[in-house]
Amino acid sequence: MSGYLTDIEGIKIGHAQDYEAGTGCTVILCPKGAIGGVDVRGGAPGTRETDLMAPENLVEKVNAIYLSGGSAFGLDGASGVMQYLSENGIGFDTGAVKVPIVPAAVIFDLDVGNPIKRPDFNMGYEACINATEKDFDLGNVGAGTGATVGKYFGNEFSMKGGLGTSLIQIGELKVGALAVVNALGDVIDPETGNILAGALNKTKTDFINTVNAIRSGLILGNNPSIANTTIGAVATNARLSKAAAHKVASMAHDGLARAIRPVHTMFDGDTVFCLSIGDIKAEPSIVGILAAEAMAEAIISGIKNAEPMYGRISFKSFK
Repeated sequence: MSGYLTDIEGIKIGHAQDYEAGTGCTVILCPKGAIGGVDVRGGAPGTRETDLMAPENLVEKVNAIYLSGGSAFGLDGASGVMQYLSENGIGFDTGAVKVPIVPAAVIFDLDVGNPIKRPDFNMGYEACINATEKDFDLGNVGAGTGATVGKYFGNEFSMKGGLGTSLIQIGELKVGALAVVNALGDVIDPETGNILAGALNKTKTDFINTVNAIRSGLILGNNPSIANTTIGAVATNARLSKAAAHKVASMAHDGLARAIRPVHTMFDGDTVFCLSIGDIKAEPSIVGILAAEAMAEAIISGIKNAEPMYGRISFKSFK
């Protein structure tokens, strides 16, 4: 795994977080605008402005993607992103004023730190100020601050998740991904099939293997944690139509399926955005295939960069 989403020209990434509260937000800025697509697969999503992105609707380009902790409360931070963009004259020109287009998605992390303190207007604005075109921090930062994984048997046996990124380049074509990994399921290395982080046994010395446990029928009647959701975005310098961007976002979910088991449950709000920001000619199916690979790698990146925190061990600390 190598590369960052910011290796695609025209994209900036910024984080803001409150470590005491155990939450934060991340913004993907596209100052010149990007053709956007989205696909929501989880049964418990928390989103904003996703209907606007439908191919049949008016607005073609988005100006930022906002990813956050704080569950539905965290959507408030998107207003801070709008304010920052408005101050810089960026947005959809209505004639009267430019209205920034900022689709958003959130994870549930209210059970990690202080549930009363959530990402808000000021934190969203701060993330924009912190945005960079260079390599950005990974792991326990931004929207990944309070992320955890492997919660089917309860938070007590979960591990630390985080924020990751990746980039694939073939010739001039670039396809990158950013993922905030906060899944109900276990995170799997697609190359080996080994669990990297997930639900732990009672002694926290090994993995339970959530899918195998479900197949065995031993956990029928169990009440899984509702504190989940993996969200993220893929971006490319290929020129895509709005409909093609939606298809690429849909294909990128295959990356979630390869790296997380189980995924897209009623207890997850899994959402993936797609941003097309460039003029490279590429067949949308090729971009989608690479997007799925990049998303899987970004998920692994988020797990491997996570540090132990909030009473959860991480990939780095697991022995």
